[in-house]
Amino acid sequence: MNQIHPGEVFHDENGEVAQLHGVGITRIGDRWYAWGEDKHDGSRFRAVACYSSADLATWRHEGDALTAASDQDGTGELGPDRIVERPKVLARPDGRFVMLLHIDAMDYSDAKVGWAIAESPAGPYRYLGSRRPMGNQSRDIGVYQEGGDAYLLSEDRANGLHVYRLTEDCLDVAELVSSTRKPGAEHGYESPTVVKVDGLYYQFGSDLTGWSTNDNRYSTAESLAGPWSEWRLFAPEGSHTFDSQVSVVLPVETANGLAHVYLGDRWLPDDLVNSRAVWLPMRVGDGQAQLEWRDSWSLADLDAVVVR
Repeated sequence: MNQIHPGEVFHDENGEVAQLHGVGITRIGDRWYAWGEDKHDGSRFRAVACYSSADLATWRHEGDALTAASDQDGTGELGPDRIVERPKVLARPDGRFVMLLHIDAMDYSDAKVGWAIAESPAGPYRYLGSRRPMGNQSRDIGVYQEGGDAYLLSEDRANGLHVYRLTEDCLDVAELVSSTRKPGAEHGYESPTVVKVDGLYYQFGSDLTGWSTNDNRYSTAESLAGPWSEWRLFAPEGSHTFDSQVSVVLPVETANGLAHVYLGDRWLPDDLVNSRAVWLPMRVGDGQAQLEWRDSWSLADLDAVVVR
């Protein structure tokens, strides 16, 4: 089976470096679809690229899901002088797909969530505009779906990490569900993601250190409304999460149960287009999360991290 090599870039079937930075990912049919920031123009917006894979190791480029041309209403928010990050996609019951994004000015003063919609996972997506959820700042984001409900996870520099429930059409925020902060600080953790295992929610996030990596942490709760536990390490202390920042913790069904994969970014600020992917099997369950280094692995290895 095709191997994944943490700390290296992925290449698509055309031999090009796959632009899976700040990735969002979901299973659709027999393939995973993933959306990433195209960093060919550095931190400035160029496109959100879409890829698909049957094994998380080999990737087919499905095209650009979002470009400046996607801004059909002329908001100007998708221009080359803009920040467009963290593409995350939700599948709606009506068969449409909603993309949420971090939308910002180059000085990060806007701090908004952007919305786009498409008829298929690869798009093209039509950009609908942006707003601050419930008036709060929003930078790094994540999403979570459970049953008929969808949630936005959003880092608000002034007020912590928020979990919002979205409206039924996923195009707006319905209510604030919970907020958490880093102990001893006003801010929360960024680049958030959530999974649920055996009735317990696990929320993961990164400290606010810019492009530099840090020891990412996780918290647990029996409800998305909290109360959330203290934030704890899931990788060896001082490893800076194997020199990466969490983007998604991905549930993967195996023949023996539910496994998880950590999807992280090793940002190269002077060469963002070639930033490395640090993707590793992750053990999540029994109230604990643990990440260990492997030089290479494949889907066949995931049974080893199933918590029975």
